[in-house]
Amino acid sequence: MKLSRDKINLQMARKCWCVRNLAEAYGVSRNRINVLLNQREVSTAVAGKLAAALGVDVTEILEDQND
Repeated sequence: MKLSRDKINLQMARKCWCVRNLAEAYGVSRNRINVLLNQREVSTAVAGKLAAALGVDVTEILEDQND
């Protein structure tokens, strides 16, 4: 699955979160979150956990099919 960094940043902005906040909600270090966000291509489990940490549906953080 391909993550959309822009969409994740938008969700973080809506919560007034920085990477540290996302890392705490996800349960990993800031460095690990940065690695995940820079990979873009992640497993379904990772995408699901990121979405859950942000409190959104997974479709809201994935790249659109036609991108």
